[in-house]
Amino acid sequence: MARKLALLVAMLVVMVAGFDSSRALTLCNISEDGLMTCKPSVTKPNPVDPSKECCQALSVADLNCLCSYRNSLFLPSLGIDPDLALALPVKCNLTTPANC
Repeated sequence: MARKLALLVAMLVVMVAGFDSSRALTLCNISEDGLMTCKPSVTKPNPVDPSKECCQALSVADLNCLCSYRNSLFLPSLGIDPDLALALPVKCNLTTPANC
């Protein structure tokens, strides 16, 4: 038991050391700047059409990855409406993954 606990603590130390506090958030290949650019388009109550910059950020995104967040509480915790987020690819003339 003590050996497993020591291994767990060592893994946590390595994980924490691996996170640089200056490192920005990235979600499905979208940078934090890209997320912020798109946020007005995925936030209720008055979403706006996506900007050119938002669509550019979305064009390099892993759309299958984004689809995996459809029923997750993660996007809402960031203030992002999942239904609005999943509507962005069509609004940006991008192909939405078949299973999305």
